[in-house]
Amino acid sequence: MDDLQSEKEQIEEIRAWWGEYGKVIIAGIVITIAGLIGWNQYSASRLATELEASERFETLAGHIVDGDLDGAEFVADDLAANYADTAYAAQSKLALARLYMDQNRDQDAAEALRELLDMRADNNLQNVGRMRLASILLYQDKPQEVIDLLEGFDAPAFAAMANETRGDAYAALEDYKNAAEAYDRALADPSPTPTIDRSLVQMKLVDLPDVVVAEAGVADESTDEPLEVEDGVGAIENEPQESAGPAEAETGDEEGQ
Repeated sequence: MDDLQSEKEQIEEIRAWWGEYGKVIIAGIVITIAGLIGWNQYSASRLATELEASERFETLAGHIVDGDLDGAEFVADDLAANYADTAYAAQSKLALARLYMDQNRDQDAAEALRELLDMRADNNLQNVGRMRLASILLYQDKPQEVIDLLEGFDAPAFAAMANETRGDAYAALEDYKNAAEAYDRALADPSPTPTIDRSLVQMKLVDLPDVVVAEAGVADESTDEPLEVEDGVGAIENEPQESAGPAEAETGDEEGQ
């Protein structure tokens, strides 16, 4: 009897517990199932969007190969408008910028890359776009814009390239001190895979003009020391006056007579 009574008590406790928490558990199960269904639907939709964007990008690639700028622009705009959350939208801007440069439309290329930087794109794609934009700005002789564009740019994989580009921009601005420092940082980059032509950067560094910080060979005006110039050219010396020449001597003899 005691065992039977104990079992009844346990059953009653379970019923009471289920009455109190059963609805919460059922609700949790329903929410979990609904979440899984929603996630699966989202994943399926996302996959469909990626596939559509991939097909559009293949079309764009065909226009790029054919040099069809109008067709490439149309597809790139479609990707940017309807598939902005995919990597293909950002890649389309990179491809379009390349086509613009092939057709000597550097300003349009720069605008395409600026649009890329405004997208919610993968960091690596944005870094590539930033470096290509910097190269175009150098080509356009806009070194200060290059400095501003790369201000605070910190991507280890692109560090050497960024420092070389900074060096080129500072050299164009005739800021040779900062140019040398940027080239030095590029050469000191420890990346195992080189991203720059180190010999070329070394040549750029060596070719920087020397900065003259003080004038040499100028005597202090408060002294009587002569100014010395190499090889004696233009030297100023405090020489004693020469004695009278033969003509003056002869004139003196005649007067004495």
